[in-house]
Amino acid sequence: MRGLSIGRIDTWRVFGAAPDRLLVAPTDLRIADPYVAQEIHAGRFPLAGEVLETEGGSPFVMAPPSRGFAEALHGFRWLRHLRAANTQDAFDNARMLTDNWIETSGGAAGAAWDPHVTAKRVLAWLSHSPTVLKRQDRGFYKRFVRSLVQQTRYLRRKAPLMRTGESRFRVHMALAMATLAMPASPAAIKAAARRLDQELTRQLLSDGGHASRNPQVAMTVLADLLPLRQTYLNLGHTPPKTLVSSVDRMFQTLRFFRHADGALALFNGCAAQPADRMLSVMRYDESGGEPLKHTPQMHYQRLAAGGTIILADTGCAPSGELSTTAHAGCLSFEMSSGSNRFIVNCGAPTFMRSRFGRLARATAAHSTLTVDDTSSAMVSTSRFLGPVIVGGPRTVEVQRRDEASGQQGFVARHDGFVRRFGLIHERSITLSANGNVISGRDRLAESERYKLAIEQKTPAAIRFHIHPKITLSRDHENRILLTAPGGEAWAFRCADIVADIEEDIFFADLAGPRLSGQIVVHFAIAQTSDISWTLTRLPSPH
Repeated sequence: MRGLSIGRIDTWRVFGAAPDRLLVAPTDLRIADPYVAQEIHAGRFPLAGEVLETEGGSPFVMAPPSRGFAEALHGFRWLRHLRAANTQDAFDNARMLTDNWIETSGGAAGAAWDPHVTAKRVLAWLSHSPTVLKRQDRGFYKRFVRSLVQQTRYLRRKAPLMRTGESRFRVHMALAMATLAMPASPAAIKAAARRLDQELTRQLLSDGGHASRNPQVAMTVLADLLPLRQTYLNLGHTPPKTLVSSVDRMFQTLRFFRHADGALALFNGCAAQPADRMLSVMRYDESGGEPLKHTPQMHYQRLAAGGTIILADTGCAPSGELSTTAHAGCLSFEMSSGSNRFIVNCGAPTFMRSRFGRLARATAAHSTLTVDDTSSAMVSTSRFLGPVIVGGPRTVEVQRRDEASGQQGFVARHDGFVRRFGLIHERSITLSANGNVISGRDRLAESERYKLAIEQKTPAAIRFHIHPKITLSRDHENRILLTAPGGEAWAFRCADIVADIEEDIFFADLAGPRLSGQIVVHFAIAQTSDISWTLTRLPSPH
C-alpha cells in the first residue's frame, strides 16, 4: 500500500470529507502483461478480443469495435499493464490517457457511465494511482481526485436502482474501497461496509456460490474482494461482518468447480479464464480442505476418483434478474481426467457475446439431452424483462448414490420438457471407485400431470461436447475414442445405438469461438426412450 499526498480540494466532498489526498492504493490481483503497454504506446488497444488503431488520436472519441471493447476501454483495467511495464513512457501514457478520459468522457453517456463500468474504473484508478500520478503536477492531481469524487457520487446514486447481480455487487465494493482510499468519516466508512455486508448476504449463498449459479462470479468477485479485505485490515477499520467468512466460502466454491487442469467448469455463463488469473486468486486460499461432493444451495454434483472429475448441473435456473446470464443446461455435465478436459459444455463466449451469447445459452450447447431441438428453458426476448430465463425446469429431484466401495453417483430428473412434450428427463451417472469407468443413463419418462405430446418421429438427442484439444476417432469395435494430446484416451460406447461424430463449436476459448467435435446419440422417442452409455479409460500406450 502506498500513500499519495494531493493538494487540498475544498469545493469537492465525498462521504462528507474533503479528499485532499489518497490514503492507499489497493493491490490489483489481475495478471499484467507489459507487452500490452507497448501496444498502447504504439496507439493500438488490444481489448476484449479486438484491436483499435488510434493512430495517435484519442480512443475515447472513436467508435469502438464492439460494446465489450467499449466497456473494457472505459473500465481502465488495462492500467495494470502500464504499471507492469514500469517505464517513463508507460507512466506518461497512463497520465495522458486518464487525463484525456476526464476531458472527453467525464460528462459523456454510453458505456463509460454504465454503473458496472464506472465501478471497475474507480477500482482501477485507485489501484493504479501510483502509476497515473507519478511525478505529475498539482493541477492533474486535482482533476484526477475531482473525477473520482464525481464517479463515486454517481455510483452512490445509482446503486439502489440497480438490479441484483454481480454488477451491483461490484458497485458496492467500489464504494466501500473509495471510503478507505480517500478520507472519509468513520460513519461513512461504516455505512459503506454495512451496505456491502447487505449485498454479501443478499447475493452470496451459504455454500459460497453466487445466486446466479455462475461459478465464475466467485473468482471475479474475489479479485476485488481480497484487496478490499486487506485494506480494511491494513488501515485498522472494521470490515463488513460477513466479509471474512464470505471469502472462505467462495474459495470453497472455486475448489468445487475446478477441473483437473485448473479451469472452471462451464456452467451458467462461465467463460474461459487464463490459468494465471485463477492462480493469482487461489494463492490466497488459506482455508484448504477437499472439495464438497455437492453444493446444497447452488445445486451441483461432483464425482471424483482416480484423477477423474465429473461436475453436473442438477438445479433450476435462478429466477428473474439473476438469470440474465444463466443457461438452459439442466442435467448437463463435464468430465476431466489427468490434465485434460474431455467432455465440456460449449461455455459462454469470452468475447462476441452479442453474436454468440444466445446460442451458447441453448440446451444444445450443453452436454445433456434435447427433445426435438428444443431447449429445456427459453431466453426471453422481451426488452422490458431483458434476457432472463423463462419456462425452464420448476423441479429438479436429485439422489446421491455413494457406496462404501468408493463408487460414486447420482440420479436426477427435471421437468423442463413437461409443459411442451409431457416428458421428464432423468439422468444417472456413476463413477467407479478407481475412476476408470463412467456409466450413464438418460431416460425420458411420461409425466403423471401432463399429457404426452409427441409424434411417431419426434426426435431426441444426447450431446457430449468435446474439448477442442481432444481428438475423436473410431476403433474396430465401433467405439468412439477420445484422445488427449498426451496420449490419454477414453472409449465411448452407447448400448444398442451407434453414436455419431459431428462438428461443433466451442465458445469458451480465450482466442474466441473455435471448431471442435461432439458425440451425438440421435433417437426417436417413440421407438426408445431409455439410453445407456459408458466411458472407459483405456490403458496407457506407454
